[in-house]
Amino acid sequence: MKTILVPVDFSKVSRYVLAEAARLARLTKARLVLLHVVQPPAVVTDLAPLVGEALQLSSELEHIGRRHLHRIQKSPTLRGLKVDTVCEQGFPVAQVLAHAKRLKADVIVLGSHGHGAVYNLVVGSTANGVLKHAPCPVLVVPAPAKAKSRT
Repeated sequence: MKTILVPVDFSKVSRYVLAEAARLARLTKARLVLLHVVQPPAVVTDLAPLVGEALQLSSELEHIGRRHLHRIQKSPTLRGLKVDTVCEQGFPVAQVLAHAKRLKADVIVLGSHGHGAVYNLVVGSTANGVLKHAPCPVLVVPAPAKAKSRT
């Protein structure tokens, strides 16, 4: 195993995902690639004057995402591991799948927030979308019961 792709959304579940990914990387001597995706805001045509502001907001969120990724990269959980970071704008499922293919990832380690079926039906689930179309094995780290109740 050479490359583990780890999508992170900076939620409480991400902490558990990073711990599992680090454990797997240590066992296999693989590098971790931390990926954060900034989803573009939905802009309706009636709100065209706000498009520039929405693009500026996305750019700022990407900058903040990069800073958070670099902070995580230096965290004690990942100490001693080879860790690369990527922050992109786009739709999470599409970006995770594209990066998995581009990196030839051996495995994707991501979290599940533990939302119910109705939430996933209406809002969607990144974990579910990645599971259905991933080019490699996927390890889904569930949210612990205490984290589920707070998210």
